Amino acid sequence: MTGTDDGREAYAAERAELARLLPPAPGTDLPPGRHEHHRERLMNLIDDDTARGQNRTGAGAGAGDRAREHADRPGRSRLLRPSFLAPATALAVAGALVLGYAAQNAGGPADTGDTRSVSQVLIRMSDAAGKGEALPIRDDQFLYTRGTGRDVDLTSGKAVVGPLEESESWYSQKPGPQKKLGLIRQGGDTLPINAELGDSEGTRPGLNRPTYRWLATLPTDPRQLLDYFDEITPKFEGEDRDQALFESIGGLVGDALLPPDTAAGLFEAVALIPGVTRTPDAVDALGRKGVGIARDDERSGVRTEWVFDPEDLSYLGWSSHLTRDTEYGKKGDFMGDSAVIETAVVDKAGVRPRN
Repeated sequence: MTGTDDGREAYAAERAELARLLPPAPGTDLPPGRHEHHRERLMNLIDDDTARGQNRTGAGAGAGDRAREHADRPGRSRLLRPSFLAPATALAVAGALVLGYAAQNAGGPADTGDTRSVSQVLIRMSDAAGKGEALPIRDDQFLYTRGTGRDVDLTSGKAVVGPLEESESWYSQKPGPQKKLGLIRQGGDTLPINAELGDSEGTRPGLNRPTYRWLATLPTDPRQLLDYFDEITPKFEGEDRDQALFESIGGLVGDALLPPDTAAGLFEAVALIPGVTRTPDAVDALGRKGVGIARDDERSGVRTEWVFDPEDLSYLGWSSHLTRDTEYGKKGDFMGDSAVIETAVVDKAGVRPRN
């Protein structure tokens, strides 16, 4: 075996160990914010920099600096320690969902008492979603989202809660691979949303770029939908697969404009995932109380709750906290949240909707 082969095997082993240490991400950030996105992005950063480093010096030096530079870009999560990545949802700036489901379509307000199981609540949400009207959006338009939320930075070894910060995003609906996915505005800066790392020809519609057209092609049968997500959600050794699927679907519930039939199927698919629970007193980043749909990530010790309006069942945001003592904090400690303020369809990136 050559020295080059030895180096490749050692690098592959190191990459596998890093992947093992990074738990399945329980959520999504903005942008691009998709489940499993941050962990895979980190691994890709390491891959990319290692390849560059080997071309320059025969070693994979410099990954930390490039990763830190990437992570500090506005609108993206901070790079966290390899032993734990905070939930992608817990790093989100805002979710982006327009359900538009009236209470009369759901047959009245959702029951937030303890008499209904989570399956019953999710089926009720599914009924409401299926009876909603699709928000028209063309391939040449953009999904606009304004939201707010708080990040948790773990780089110091302890959970440090950041300030409530508002952001706006514009996501392109163009079919086919795209190198420019839209814009994000945060902290006074407006920056382009580029293709996913490694997508040299552009990012195609899919889990990391859920255009309305792509979402409309998904199966609507809950079991088929869950099986399909099992196929397209990245797999990592040692992960809780049910948690990975919960978070993968949550990335769409929190970040996408969903066709009514797709939304209905997603809620019923979530009802099929073991360990999903209902929390009647969930609260989003704006303090709005609602019905929570939650699941505990036993590996990371984090619970993430999606928060829905108790009256019309529309998505409000999410919140997250620790379910046990960890090196980063105590049981019950806050781990991030978000709230949707406004969503709309606009004709041009960077332009706010007319009120």
